[in-house]
Amino acid sequence: MRSMEAPEGLFALEGRPTAQLIADQLREQILQGFIRPGQQINESLLARQLNKSRGPLREALQRLCQEGLLISRRNHGVFVLEVEAHDIKEIYEVREFVESAAASRLLDDSPKQIRAGCEALKEIVGEMAKQVAAPDWQTIARLDMKFHSALVAGMGNSRFIRLYKTLAAESRMCIPYLEACYPNVDVLVQEHQNILDLLEAGDRQGLLKEIKWHMQKAIQDLTNTLQD
Repeated sequence: MRSMEAPEGLFALEGRPTAQLIADQLREQILQGFIRPGQQINESLLARQLNKSRGPLREALQRLCQEGLLISRRNHGVFVLEVEAHDIKEIYEVREFVESAAASRLLDDSPKQIRAGCEALKEIVGEMAKQVAAPDWQTIARLDMKFHSALVAGMGNSRFIRLYKTLAAESRMCIPYLEACYPNVDVLVQEHQNILDLLEAGDRQGLLKEIKWHMQKAIQDLTNTLQD
């Protein structure tokens, strides 16, 4: 396992330190690739870099372990998750369940609420389409998860939304493989447009089928890319 060196984007925290602030910063460092999969988190080094005691740092690491971004190995330390095929399968199976429930619940809501949900998704798809000419895969991955998070948020269930935040963070661990799965960004944009169109049309059966296909395709593509 690799030991953690000083990440490029890590900076000293300003103001009153909290475990949440530390967790938020470390999460972004992991998701942006500054702290790599399989890398060991060096508590002493981090504490010195942040100029903080180990108490809030350890609490932050515990939070990220609960989110699934870090793995604690007894007598060995804390490491960044290395995504494997079974992780991808589990993440996307749960996402399919949550997103299908959210979409179905949204279709049971008022026409006004459905229109509001569609408008939010339409704006995100528009932002994704701007990436077709010159793709920035960090931005594309962020917009991808923003779309699906907005779909779940549309149902208005705070516990589902909270659950989905963890799934979204774990999904972003697959960013290094996203470009290989979608050599043409317009294909990814069209897949999200299809979900939006079916939601706008109120086609429940078609929408749930499309979400299932989208998630199953992600499992297959990401797994194949991981094994290449």
